[in-house]
Amino acid sequence: MAGDYAVIALYIAGMIGVGWFGLRLAKTKSDYLVAGRRLGWFMYSGTMSAVVLGGASTVGGVKLGYTYGISGAWLVIAIGVGILVLHTLFARRLVKLRVYTVGEMLDLRYGGSTSAISGVVMWAYTLMLTVTSTLAFATIFKVLFNVPSWAGIAIGGSIVVLYSVLGGMWSITLTDIVQFVIKTIGILLILLPVSIVSAGGFDGMAARLDESYFELTAIGGDTIFTYFLIYSFGLLIGQDIWQRVFTARTPGIATGGGVISGVYCLVYGLAGALIGTAAKTLYPNLASAQDAFATIVEQQLPAGIRGLVLAAALSAMMSTASGALIACSTVSTSDLLSKLGLKKAASEVGRNRLTTLILGVVAIGIAMVVDDVVNALTIAYDILVGGLLVAIIGGLAWKRGTRQGALASMVVGTVVVVAFMFIDGVEANSPIYWGLGSSLAVYLLVSFLTPRTSDEILAVWTRRLNGSAVAEEEEEEEAKAAATKASATKPSGTKATKVP
Repeated sequence: MAGDYAVIALYIAGMIGVGWFGLRLAKTKSDYLVAGRRLGWFMYSGTMSAVVLGGASTVGGVKLGYTYGISGAWLVIAIGVGILVLHTLFARRLVKLRVYTVGEMLDLRYGGSTSAISGVVMWAYTLMLTVTSTLAFATIFKVLFNVPSWAGIAIGGSIVVLYSVLGGMWSITLTDIVQFVIKTIGILLILLPVSIVSAGGFDGMAARLDESYFELTAIGGDTIFTYFLIYSFGLLIGQDIWQRVFTARTPGIATGGGVISGVYCLVYGLAGALIGTAAKTLYPNLASAQDAFATIVEQQLPAGIRGLVLAAALSAMMSTASGALIACSTVSTSDLLSKLGLKKAASEVGRNRLTTLILGVVAIGIAMVVDDVVNALTIAYDILVGGLLVAIIGGLAWKRGTRQGALASMVVGTVVVVAFMFIDGVEANSPIYWGLGSSLAVYLLVSFLTPRTSDEILAVWTRRLNGSAVAEEEEEEEAKAAATKASATKPSGTKATKVP
């Protein structure tokens, strides 16, 4: 394993080094939270792909492939579809709003007093999303160092927390680009072809597996529908995804880069399912399907290359974990702590760093007591979609929606989702069905029974959608530049008197 250790060590050192470099770039709140809103299409599409394809998409995707065959790809395909819909329908408007959180968007659209409730729901979602990716570290470090799960979680989680705290979104963006490249090489270009060849090709897999492994609907129509309901809709409204949208330099970059990312997700989903199917062919009696990814990597790849593929898996987990962590921190500082009446900190970047550190430690602790990455992700998305989808999409698409309707839908949807998780279990489809249905009914009913949103609020909302915030920021930057130039050319001190 010496070669693998060397590769992993270089990868970890590189991530920390990039995080340290990001420290120099994160000078303002905008830098720390949304990378200064300056990303071009390549960096945007790479970082968007990195954040959505994490431990659940990689380790969990292979697990589903091991269990169901190629139909296990539907989870990640649903994620890809969500990214495509978000960027073709909504990304341009989101970039123009110039906000930092989903809660700020809701306050802007409905006239305030909604971000506290939406912030609680989004905080729970982003924290649990951080936990799912942190949990997946256990699989990789178990293979590498034969350490218990809690130790693997602590090692991987600590690395993510370190570089996220240092440079915020700039560090995360820079590390995401590196991780995106490593993930593409390791998973798509190495592990996928090696797995298929080792299993005897498609003919060899077909000869040794039940024919259901090659049926697109073997996982079940209800499950496929639920994946789209939870993950496609969840990708439309998640703070971790919106925060990446906010990093785009222009609305056009967000749209184009997002479409590229969505297509990449579709390919990645099929690759994970095929790797899992090959693992089932080679190792049909694994004690846990969760170990399929680590087993095929350990058994089929030579030293060094094995380390690169494990680094690719780490890349997937770290990118999602760091993105969710910075999103949770942003929601905490912008939507929650501000509502507690805390005074504005002298250094907003310092407050965000401290919040990120605390939340990172909390996420590591929770991950040590959660034992299923897909279930944890399901909890996160059920709460998000059941609680917030209706209020957010309603605000973007329906002018008749009111603040009272949005608040009622968020409260009722969240409560119903959690209640049915206790009644029918986390893996049941009923929580999201009942939660989303009740949220929609309450939103429509209360909105029709309450006065329309005032013309003044809608006028501000419309101006922001038309790009007024972008123009205002550009004017402010020009004014600052002019003031800086004037102060630089103005003589300093008291002008000396000329003696004749």
